[in-house]
Amino acid sequence: MATIIMDNNNIVVLDIRFPTLPVVELQRHQASVNAIAWTPHSSCHICTTGIGYALVPMIARGVMLGPDQPVILHMLDIKPAAEALNGVKMELVDAAFPLLKGVVATTDAVEAGTGVNVAVMVGGFPRKEGMERKDMMSKNVPIYKSQASALEKHAAANCKVLVVANPANTNALILKEFAPSIPEKNITCLTRLDHNRALGQISERLNVQVSDVKNVIIWGNHSSMQYPDVNPATVKTPAGDKPVRELIADDAWLNSEFITTVQQRGAAIIKARKLSCPLSAASSACDYIRDWVLGTPEGTWVSMGVYSDGSYNVPAGLIYSFPVTCKNGEWSIVQGWVPHFFEQAEG
Repeated sequence: MATIIMDNNNIVVLDIRFPTLPVVELQRHQASVNAIAWTPHSSCHICTTGIGYALVPMIARGVMLGPDQPVILHMLDIKPAAEALNGVKMELVDAAFPLLKGVVATTDAVEAGTGVNVAVMVGGFPRKEGMERKDMMSKNVPIYKSQASALEKHAAANCKVLVVANPANTNALILKEFAPSIPEKNITCLTRLDHNRALGQISERLNVQVSDVKNVIIWGNHSSMQYPDVNPATVKTPAGDKPVRELIADDAWLNSEFITTVQQRGAAIIKARKLSCPLSAASSACDYIRDWVLGTPEGTWVSMGVYSDGSYNVPAGLIYSFPVTCKNGEWSIVQGWVPHFFEQAEG
């Protein structure tokens, strides 16, 4: 079922089941499903660690893998949260999501990891106000060692892993260390949240739709040390794609406030809410997995924290955020850009 809208005098056909994606995009995504680890239209088993209250309904509604992909959720949490976890399971049942074909709610990592095709590692020691990511490292090692072992032994072949819990880059490396049989390209961390934050700041500054902004780059770690690079970014206009830097025409803002706002956004939200930011993180995780599995649109890249192959002189073996394109369930690092902070140093 579809509806038709006008967008900049162009006719766009939308699927009413999943209105954020045009039908042509859905068809392109569906074609790429043939390359992923599960049979198209069979259920994809998705593990989430931590209750993931904001995340699991998005997955169940099809935001992560599209409107035709059935899913079975495997939710893992710690034993003190078992009762609350069961409450989330009850809510998922009550919501009657058509795509949700089953729910496993457990405190056992082996049960949670058995047969999963995608693992979204949200659980970890929570970051609190004033806490740096390095403060959480020692607390997260035993958590990720246990979960890595379960995925190593029991996940489906070619399981794709996205680490969300901070410090995400380090947690991903820990997981890789204790799950050596999982392909290194399949263990990644979330920098899409930072990428989306950068898009949002540009959208607000120019008063344009965020969907018209593309190709920012997040370099580095998911931390205050990341570098949001606006130089390659463009905005769709009636006259074609235009560089963000040209349209904003304020290098002072782009080289200072824009960067620090993106770098410190998580801390700012914690200060305002006295809690972390599960809503935006969940949405970004869905964006991340969807593009990884189903492919990025032609001419568009996204930021992913991936295993370095030495590109851009980043030492091989680090988990580092690069610009990537995705096709047939695989990511590739975009080559040929000079990071803006390199240009500044050389200048």
